[in-house]
Parts: sequence; structure tokens; C-alpha cells
Amino acid sequence: MATFLYRLGRWAFDRRKLVTLLWVAVLAVGGVLAAKAPAAPADGFAIPGTEAQKAFDLMNERFPGGHADGAQARIVFVAPDGQKITAEPSRQAVQKTVGELAHAAEVTGAVDPFQAHTVSQDGTTAYATVTYSAKAGELSEEATAALEQAAQHGRDAGLKVEMGGTALASHGEAGGSSEAIGMALSAVVLVITFGSLVAAGLPLLTAVVGVGLGMALITALGSTLGLSATTGTLAMMLGLAVGIDYALFIISRYRAELAEGRAPREAAGRAVGTAGSAVVFAGLTVVIALAGLSVVGIPILSKMGLAAAGTVVVAVLVALTLVPALLGFIGRKVLPRKERKAAAGSTRRASGDNGGARWARFVLRRPLLVLIGGVIGLGVIAAPALDLRLGLPGDEAKSTSTTERRAYDLLSQGFGPGFNGPLTLVVDAKGAPDPKAAAEQVAKNVSGLPGVVAVTPPVFNPAGDTALVNAIPATGPAESETKDLVQAIRDDAAGLKSATGASVLVTGTTAMNIDVSQKLSDALVPYLAVVVGLAIVLLLLVFRSVLVPVKAAVGFLFSVAAALGAVVAVFQWGWLADLIGVDQTGPVMSMMPIFMVGVVFGLAMDYEVFLVTRIREGFVHGESASEAIVTGFRHNARVVTAAALIMVSVFAGFIGMSEPMIKMMGLGLAAAVALDAFVVRMALVPAVLALLGRRAWWLPRGLDRILPDVDVEGAKLQSAADESVEDRKPVTV
Repeated sequence: MATFLYRLGRWAFDRRKLVTLLWVAVLAVGGVLAAKAPAAPADGFAIPGTEAQKAFDLMNERFPGGHADGAQARIVFVAPDGQKITAEPSRQAVQKTVGELAHAAEVTGAVDPFQAHTVSQDGTTAYATVTYSAKAGELSEEATAALEQAAQHGRDAGLKVEMGGTALASHGEAGGSSEAIGMALSAVVLVITFGSLVAAGLPLLTAVVGVGLGMALITALGSTLGLSATTGTLAMMLGLAVGIDYALFIISRYRAELAEGRAPREAAGRAVGTAGSAVVFAGLTVVIALAGLSVVGIPILSKMGLAAAGTVVVAVLVALTLVPALLGFIGRKVLPRKERKAAAGSTRRASGDNGGARWARFVLRRPLLVLIGGVIGLGVIAAPALDLRLGLPGDEAKSTSTTERRAYDLLSQGFGPGFNGPLTLVVDAKGAPDPKAAAEQVAKNVSGLPGVVAVTPPVFNPAGDTALVNAIPATGPAESETKDLVQAIRDDAAGLKSATGASVLVTGTTAMNIDVSQKLSDALVPYLAVVVGLAIVLLLLVFRSVLVPVKAAVGFLFSVAAALGAVVAVFQWGWLADLIGVDQTGPVMSMMPIFMVGVVFGLAMDYEVFLVTRIREGFVHGESASEAIVTGFRHNARVVTAAALIMVSVFAGFIGMSEPMIKMMGLGLAAAVALDAFVVRMALVPAVLALLGRRAWWLPRGLDRILPDVDVEGAKLQSAADESVEDRKPVTV
């Protein structure tokens, strides 16, 4: 591996113009394809195999033209203070607004609240439901403009009008100021790390190329593979972070080789052969973790994972080829001005002590103390995760500045929180002796359940064999009592089927959220087993050790638990909520644990590979176990620190988003990277290695014979270097 990459690095260095032009051409072709590609589809949230999805599919089948998957808007009207919505002026304003919407583009129905009896008991509030033929996120500008205009007409008449529902769904927030903030902070970290503007700008440039190509391919393949705009959010976040980090590690190793007196061409080859090997295996762990999201069985999550994995692959290829090519143009300019002459005219010189080496020696003197302190600290931060409640936050989690949140609050005040999350019961009476009696019996039974405040009469399809019954819970969509109610209805379904011959399925947004949360919880352990198992095998090849990969996996679990604890403390308990703009506490997004496992595992293994491969390199080249730890930290601690700060900067930039789910993802990932890099990898890893000593690199003889030698530490590079005698002399570029 190291020998092949060494030759690849020198080849790219020699043919820098060709390699650079090829990447520019590929990026241009990707941009053209993206520009000409059809528009990406709207986000779909199918959860195959769940009851809510089965009921949803049955509705589409039995109610032709009903547009069960169409967007909906719920418009809430509140009369002026001291007045009733039923008073004639207010009634006319409501009916005029609803009537205007009934004739708007793509609208299939707009129900008058006075006919549908959706007026609060105190007569101050009413709501109307507007249904569309187009799916959420696919509404035309004309349709959304008509919705806004009609609501404004109601406000002009003196009413308070707010809107919620899927018709207001946005396409996500990938791109924009968050990436700009992350890039700016990354640039500052790179300048401090390298002390050279040229060296600092190179990782940013190559990361932009990688992310640009990755996003272009996602856009170009969007309509073909069903990749929505939201699919690229994760690819954007990860592509930018790993793109900078991978280039950072290769450039850092290149600078170290130059500082030891090697010619630029040889330095580039050795940098790609050693640090590049670490990049390949680090990238593979990220790809395994992201592609493993397909195990969960939720299409949108699988697509996000695969799209992000593709972007990571592009970042690895850029680091292995474009980075050494650009180094061919820059040469020694990656070094600060004061170091260039010294490096150009010297032979190898020993690296002096630095902060990384001093920290490693501190840990070596007190390994048990550092280990116990780190574990206790992570345990304290992880403690809130014991109170983790999962759900899919809806309009209640949005900012009070949004009309969706205001509509949610007004509806809760006027009718009760359950009206924000009605349950739809699909009564499949096909084959039942008396479908009408069966549906009425279902409605009667459900109305008698604790926690149900209202049940609508059954509405049949044209064939008369399927009915819809809406049940209004007493509690909000995200409350545990609502989940218990859904389970109670489903538990009664078997008895109703034997009594009436009709099957009862529960669906609706609330039931969908409950089912997806359960599906994600059930998939977490199998997903962990697959991802961690494959990664341990991969790390076994990299480190040729049994204990080091196991230690890496255990450390990762500490990082994820602590990061989840931080998320619970902020988004569920409300600690520091005002500081980062969390308007409403509530359950943690149900995707968060499995999402963090996938993303954080890959990133955690990045730092493990980068740091520990340098430690193993020293050990393989004859140093003692303790000396190798100091050597690894001397060379890579500063770079790992910079890489972690860059990733934290990129992810923290997303905390400023208004979308609660993206804000939560940004905080969770930033916390996980910070804890993993600075506590687990920089403290617990050297402490454990110090306690294990030479035993850390133990590998059974039988396994040693079976495993291929991938030579990540570059032990075979000297023979490859001997093939080019001319590279032994310093050459100025």
C-alpha cells in the first residue's frame, strides 16, 4: 500500500499540470451535468415494513384521486381580542379566505371550518385544512404564493392568521452562511498551524474541489437515483470537513519530510505513501460507517449515507492525487519563509521537542490517573443520555418567529395540543359482513379509550370497503402519552378484527414519527455490530494488533455517549438553550443516535488512524513502546488538534441554522468530534498504550500469517526510494 501510494504521489508531482487539468475538467463536466439535470425530487419519508406506511399505502390504493401523499396546509384563524370568530364580520373573512384558496393552483380541497365544525368551544378560534395534489416540497411558486396571499387577506380583515402543515416544508438549508463560517474558522486554524498562507490555502482549495464535485454529482444524479436536496446536507458537512483534514495530514507530512532535508519530489512521494495510507484507511472507515446506514431500512437515511460516502471517496482521491500535484507547483513555499533556506541546505535533522511530545511524556508518567480522569469526565457528560427521549420534532420545536410554530401554539390554546397531531385510522372492511357497522364499531371503541378527546365519523371510499376515522389525542404529538395511545389502539385491533372482520391500521404524521423512532431504535444494535465489526477488521489490517482496534472501538462508544449527553442537556433539558437559539425543548430527533454512531465512528477512526499509525511507525522502526508514543505525538498531535478544530468549526457552523434538526446535528457532531479528539484520542489512547506497553502490538502468530501486510507505516519505502538516486540530492522548486 505505502509503496504504491509513494509512486502515485511522485507521479502526480511530476505530472502536476496534467493531474490538475484533469481535475478541473472533471469538475467542469460535473458542473455541466448538474446544471442540465432535471430538478431533484422532494423529500420522501417512507418507512417500509411499518404499520403507518402500510396504512398510508392502503389509503393511496383504496381512495383513488385522494392524494394521500399530497401536501397539506392548516390555517388557524383567531378573532380579535374580545370578539368571536363566529361573529358575522369574522365569519365572512374566514369564508372568503378559504374560498379564495379553494380555487388556487394545485388545491384539491379547502374545507370551510363552519361546515366542518372546526371551531373552538369558546368561539374564538377556527382552523381550515387545505389539501394539494402536489407532494410536500413540490408545490409550485404559484401555489405557495396563493397560500401566503390568502392568509394576508385574512390578516387585513383584522384576524390573526397563522399557517402550519407540510405545504410549508422547505428544501433544507445546505449551503450558505454556515459553510462560510466553517471555512473562515478553518482558515484561521490552518494559518496558525502552518504559519504560511500558501500552506493554509491549499487544504481549503482542494476541499472545495472535492465538495464541489461531490455535490455536482449528487445534483446530476438526483432525479435518476431519487436524491433530494436534503440528501446533500450530510455530504456537504462531511465532505468539507474530511476534505480539509485529509489534505492537512498529507501537507503536514510533506512539510516534515522537507524539514528533514528531502527533495520536494521525494517528500511528496513519502507524504502520500505514509500519511496517504492513513487517509485511505481513515476514508474507508468513514465510508463503511456511512454506507452501513442502509442497514436501518429507511430510504432517505440510506441515500444520505451513500451520497455522503461518495463525497468522502472523492475527498480521498483528491488528497492522493490533486494535493501532491499542487505541491509540485508550490514546492518549498509550504514552509514558513524562515524555514525554507534551512530545509533546502540541510540533511536530515532530528525533530525537537514540542507540546505534543511534552504532553505524551506527561501521560506516560501518570497513565492510570489520566485514564481514570478521562473516563469519569466523559461519564459525567454522558449522564444526561440516560434520560434520552426520542421523537421527530415538528412545528412545536421551531422558533416562535415562524408562522408554523405560532399556528401550533394557537391550535393548542384553542382546541388542545392533540389537534396538532391527529391519528388517522384506516379501517379495511373489505370482506367484512357489514363494512359500515364495522367502521362505526371501530369509532365507538376508539372514542372510549383514555386519552382520546374526539373521534370523527367514518368516511368511506367510493367502493364502500374502506373507511377513514380520525382520532384526536388529549396530548401533543411528541408526548409519551400519545405513543401509549397509538399502541393501545393497535393492541385493540386484533379484537376488533375478530368481532367485525375489519382490520384497523393507524397512520398519520404522529404515528409515522412513532414508528420511525421504533424502527431506528430496533436497528441501532445490528447497525453497531455491522459497522464496528467491519471497522475492527479493517483496523486489524492497519495496526496488526488485536488490542488497538478494540481500544479504538471502546473509546468511540465513550465519545458517542458523551455527545448524546450534551445533546440531551441542551435540547431536552434546556441547558444553554438560549445561547444557541433553541426556542423549545423536547425529545431528541429519533435519527440522532444512529446518525451519530455512523458519522462519529468514521471521524473518530480518522484520528485513531492518523495518530496511532505514526506511533506504530516509530515502534516498527525500532523504538520502544514508550518512545514510539512520544514520537507519534511529536509529529502528529499538533496536526490532529488542528484537524479536530477544523471539523468542530465546520459542524459548529450549522448550530446557527434555524432548522432544529440541523441545529441538533451540528451541536451533536461538534461535541462528538471535540470529545473524541481531545479526550479519547489525545488522552485515553496514550494512557492505554502506555499501560499496555509492547502488549498493545500483540498479534497471534496464526493471525499474523493470515493477514496481508499493507505496510501503512511505510517500512518498505526505502527500497522504493532507492530506485531514484537523483532524489537523494536537495532540489529547489
